[in-house]
Amino acid sequence: MDEASFPVVGVVIAVVSSFINGSTFVLQKKGILRARKSGGTYLADCVWWCGTLAMIVGQIGNFLAYNVAPAVVVTPLGALGVLFGAVLASWLLQEHLNVIGKLGCALCCCGSVVLIIHSPKSENVTSRAELEERLMDPVFLVYISLVVLSLILLIVWLSPAHGKSNIMVYVCICSLLGTFTVPSSKALGLTAQEAFGETPANDSRALYLFLGLLGILVVSILIQFTYINKALESFSSNMFEAIYYVTFTSCVILASAVLFREWTALGVVDCLGILCGFVTVSVGVALLRISQEAKLSWSQTKVKEN
Repeated sequence: MDEASFPVVGVVIAVVSSFINGSTFVLQKKGILRARKSGGTYLADCVWWCGTLAMIVGQIGNFLAYNVAPAVVVTPLGALGVLFGAVLASWLLQEHLNVIGKLGCALCCCGSVVLIIHSPKSENVTSRAELEERLMDPVFLVYISLVVLSLILLIVWLSPAHGKSNIMVYVCICSLLGTFTVPSSKALGLTAQEAFGETPANDSRALYLFLGLLGILVVSILIQFTYINKALESFSSNMFEAIYYVTFTSCVILASAVLFREWTALGVVDCLGILCGFVTVSVGVALLRISQEAKLSWSQTKVKEN
């Protein structure tokens, strides 16, 4: 790829956004710990708000990067945020991963990149009518129904009972919400052209679709934001970020593949690549869980000794 065709600006924006995103969970965790120590609420802590602002800026940066560079180039760079977050957490929060945890974090990042590279590429949807057709596809409707049922089960039953003891509960809630946030973000741009363009459609369906997608996006982000902070209250930021990056990426890839019917274009090589990536991230998550349990066991032993 020559210099003229290489999306330098998009890559630079993506790298900077990855580092900003990598700091969000660490800063929010730091704010939560400061508020807990002072006996107040983290909503009044300036460090927590710095993390929240960093999350907003990072997401804006991602949006810009996707508009000036191919997704296949931008998305793998998100793994840099996980590694930067682990380094920043060891400095600000003294959250040091052991050898098993570091290996698990590296495998999660590598496996996610493999998944992204071999994931099916989006087909172009150029009109509202085509988007509505995709949204009403029976396969997509069944998939969304399963996601909604899973979220209800996780939020209503599993979260109150096991959320504070099992990191995967909060991770799954936040990741499954990505099924709504990312496709909604992609579809908003298309519907906005017809809803607010110079020559709007005669009917108001484009406006209703835009408002519906916007409502889904806002509600999903608010719920996601709530459970991210619940997770940070109970678990280390670097471990949550690594596992969350893996599961969120996987859910978004799956949702896009179902919505845009990308799974029909998968070849044998891509299927094998996805399988290898999934196995790699599964091993990485397992190692992070082992690292967490080993650290918890060591802490309990020290408490008993004292």
